[in-house]
Amino acid sequence: MSAQAEFVAPTIRAMLPADLDSVTAIEASSYIYPWSRGIFSDCLLADYFSVVVEIGGAVAGYSIVSVAAAEAHILNLCIDVDRQRQGLGNLLLQEVLIYARQQHVQRMFLEVRSSNDVAIRLYEQSGFNRLGHRPGYYQAANGREDALVLAIQLGDEL
Repeated sequence: MSAQAEFVAPTIRAMLPADLDSVTAIEASSYIYPWSRGIFSDCLLADYFSVVVEIGGAVAGYSIVSVAAAEAHILNLCIDVDRQRQGLGNLLLQEVLIYARQQHVQRMFLEVRSSNDVAIRLYEQSGFNRLGHRPGYYQAANGREDALVLAIQLGDEL
């Protein structure tokens, strides 16, 4: 018997209502001001592109994307703090980009906390560019924090 743990490949699948407990727990452990279960439930009801990445049957992260016309907006992309820095964020982001291209999205947007260097690096390494910032966009322990606005061009200009 080997003492080495067996590798279990991550899988990505559609988020289901049964995942909401896991998703909201990950959200609550990741952010000071987390989304509520109701927000996630509303995203499912609105039929946003909502997926989870799971390992061995356990949800390890999720993403929610809204698509309208030829634009998409990453509303949330989060990996469980115990599973970060294992490539799961990139795996999930690439799945989101594949979906967006399949939907003929021309441009995808997102906001990210200006202090979230790890997320900014992930997005920029995947081709997102900085468009600007939104002052005071996020709640913060000491008031408000700016968001960077990032975008990626996925198709021909409209």
